[in-house]
Amino acid sequence: MRIGLAANRLHHESADAALFRWLRASEKGIRELGVGLHAVGRTYDAIASTYPLQNYPALQRYPNGREGGLMKLVAEVVGMGTPERTLDGAIYFIDPVDPSSVFPEAIALKRQCVIHGKPFISTVATARDWIEMERIHAGFVPDPGANDLHDFSKQTLALIAHDARKPQMLAFAAEHFDVLSQFQQRIGTGTTGQRLNEMAWSRGWPRDQEWIHRFQSGPLGGDAQIADRVLEHRCQRAIFFEDPHVARQHEADIQLLERAVTTVTDEAVCITAPNIAARWATAAQIRQKA
Repeated sequence: MRIGLAANRLHHESADAALFRWLRASEKGIRELGVGLHAVGRTYDAIASTYPLQNYPALQRYPNGREGGLMKLVAEVVGMGTPERTLDGAIYFIDPVDPSSVFPEAIALKRQCVIHGKPFISTVATARDWIEMERIHAGFVPDPGANDLHDFSKQTLALIAHDARKPQMLAFAAEHFDVLSQFQQRIGTGTTGQRLNEMAWSRGWPRDQEWIHRFQSGPLGGDAQIADRVLEHRCQRAIFFEDPHVARQHEADIQLLERAVTTVTDEAVCITAPNIAARWATAAQIRQKA
């Protein structure tokens, strides 16, 4: 498994920065899984100069960002014809006020991960959650250090899907209804929320209760309303099935939600691809039975 790795300066410039908080929490799992980390220049240098992952042979250095390092990650997420030049996803710890986070290569990295059904991980919580998910699928016993991520009865889950992805969201929610129903609350935007409620009622959910609390539709501000919940630490996980092929009039609202998630990087988990969401839900079920 090969994962691209980059972090904006804020997230690697001090010993307690986001990159190192993740490495301290997940180093055991990274080593157990043998995850290949293909790190852009300064991110690699920051790791090499500190304790985490010392003498880890699967850590590789790519050029600095201004020398094309992030562009190379994008190309290798797409795939360059050989296993050695193909990445299985990307971790990019984003500082939402760093101008480089909206450079074309940064936007393309996420877009290509979504298009190719690969994980795009932009927060510490998502990175921790992903390592634990892969550990569970590999047959390792649950890590008690990840229990906070799986305390669903105290968490709020946002379920959002663009028009072309709504059938996939409905299928995902129906297949993993029992896991999703464990959350203290579920929230969503207008049309998706209504269709999910109808699905839940058809499965026996009480008709006088919403399975998912609906905000406005995305174009009318629903994404912004959910972003506010994230910023207030009242939404801990978002499953957001994006359609990367369609120009969207409310693109700014979508970016607002994404920036909110990265602002509370240690608390918010965000999944953007249907196959990754299904893999997470399956791991959650396995973990609960372990």
